Amino acid sequence: MTEAVKVRILEQDYTIACPEDAKNSLLQSADYVDRKMREVRQSGKVVGTDRVAVMAAINIAYELLEAHAENQEMADVRKRLARLDERIAETVANDAKANTGKSG
Repeated sequence: MTEAVKVRILEQDYTIACPEDAKNSLLQSADYVDRKMREVRQSGKVVGTDRVAVMAAINIAYELLEAHAENQEMADVRKRLARLDERIAETVANDAKANTGKSG
C-alpha cells in the first residue's frame, strides 16, 4: 500500500507517494538531497534553485559512481581471495594425500 509522504527540500514542500515500507528510506533520501543542495547553495558559486538542484544531482551521482567503483573493486578482491583460498585448499589436500602414502 502506498502513502503520501511530505518532505521539505530547500524550504519547498513536496508530497511524494511511496510504499509504506519505503517511507524511512524516502525521508532519509530527501534529507540527503536537502543537505547536498544546501551545501551547493552555501558555496555561493551557484545561483538559482534549478542550478543548485542540478549541481547537487551531479555531486550525488558522482558519489554514487565512486561508491559503485569501490564496490566493484571489493568484489574483484573477494574473487581473487576466493581463488587463492581454493588453491591453498587444493595444495593442502594434495600434500595430505602425498603424505598419507609415506611411512614414518
